[in-house]
Amino acid sequence: MPSERDVSSLHRDSSWEGVRAVVAGFGVSGFAAADTLNHLGASVVVLDESEGDAHRQEQAQLLEVLGADVRLGPGTTAELPRDVDLVITSPGWRPTVPLLAEAAGRGIPLWGEVELAWRLRGADPAPWLAVTGTNGKTTTVQMLEAILQAAGLRAQAVGNVGTPILEAVMDPEGRDVLAVELSSFQLHWTQSMAAESAAVLNLAPDHYDWHGGAQAYAAAKGKVYEQVRRACVYNVADEATRHLVEEADVVEGARAIGFTLGIPEPGMVGIVDDLLVDRAFVDSRATSAAEMASISDLDDDSPHNVQNALAAAALARAHGVVPVAVRDGLRAFRLGPHRISTVAERDGVRWVDDSKATNPHAARASLRAFDHVVWVAGGLAKGATYGDLVRDVREHLRAAVLIGADRDLIAAELAAQAPDVPVELADGDDADALMDAVATAARRHARPGDTVLLAPAAASMDQFRDYAHRGDAFAQAVDRLG
Repeated sequence: MPSERDVSSLHRDSSWEGVRAVVAGFGVSGFAAADTLNHLGASVVVLDESEGDAHRQEQAQLLEVLGADVRLGPGTTAELPRDVDLVITSPGWRPTVPLLAEAAGRGIPLWGEVELAWRLRGADPAPWLAVTGTNGKTTTVQMLEAILQAAGLRAQAVGNVGTPILEAVMDPEGRDVLAVELSSFQLHWTQSMAAESAAVLNLAPDHYDWHGGAQAYAAAKGKVYEQVRRACVYNVADEATRHLVEEADVVEGARAIGFTLGIPEPGMVGIVDDLLVDRAFVDSRATSAAEMASISDLDDDSPHNVQNALAAAALARAHGVVPVAVRDGLRAFRLGPHRISTVAERDGVRWVDDSKATNPHAARASLRAFDHVVWVAGGLAKGATYGDLVRDVREHLRAAVLIGADRDLIAAELAAQAPDVPVELADGDDADALMDAVATAARRHARPGDTVLLAPAAASMDQFRDYAHRGDAFAQAVDRLG
């Protein structure tokens, strides 16, 4: 039966009593949604096929004590409850999942956690500075957070970076501004979000299996620009990001701001003599630029990381942050684990963990940062292809050690495009034993001056819990080699 309660006008101060809400998926965002809706007075049912770990079980028990109905385990999502006014979906759930398809067919509103958070922001909400793209989102949002905090603002990095947006939105202490990381999954389920400023860092093949192709994937990313009020930040080197800006329906007066590793034109930020400079937010931008920071201020000066810094700086400047705060924030920022992190240097060989490189675009940037690489790669391809990647990096490759469900896709391209590169296949059910075999194989091929680089170009869930587990297993295996 269709929804009986109109939830479209409900907000933070509305009465949610009588609203029957289903939360589909009980991950980090699912718990935040269920907890928030329960707090607002809605009647909440949580559904998830997985029973989860001990922490999830504790969260389920807490919600049940508070009055929610939590149903975990096989078969719980087979059918949508009869009386439902609203469904909040986990960002990872595809629209074709039967439960969600049934909700859509019954005319029940389908929101993601991001959409719910936007509607619950309150009377004087903190503006959102939103970041999406295939790669670099987390780093850019964390850089942006550091810059905003250096400017003296109560700022927090939220969203796909780890802290649920709802948690920050509902915090009674409030924030001055939020740096919001958004995945294509999250953006797919948004409807009314309107960021103050937004950036699409890049577009490359990823998650095509989820979205149904390149066009739908790009369209999901482009939603971040809808109704932007100040600045749409795009990558000058990635024409597709500019097209998304051109197609967006923005508030009159919003500006398109490009970032480039070259000398910026007026209306852009870029590089001049190893300095990050602003020709977008200065009065005399037609003839001059404002210095924001030096490349040497960055924790990592790889080209893709410099691009991340420029995007963060552009968003901060659009918010009114002064150049010196950009410099101070970037100086204070340090990259998180599993992002081109050196885990050891032995016998002249550098061992580097970039397990976060979960697609070909990210792996390409990582591989190009080193001259001679023993490449550790493989996992779940998620619909990606590897011909262009291998062709672009083959001159950097000393050897390759391949793992994972779709390793043969990479092996085939190496055989076709780089036949002189030695390839070894490693396999195993135990993560530690697998990485021990990987490290042993990589050491056989590495020479002094080389880098052994874990840049998988694929997702991790076939053999590991997540990319962090994969990176940790690699680092521990390298340590055991000693």
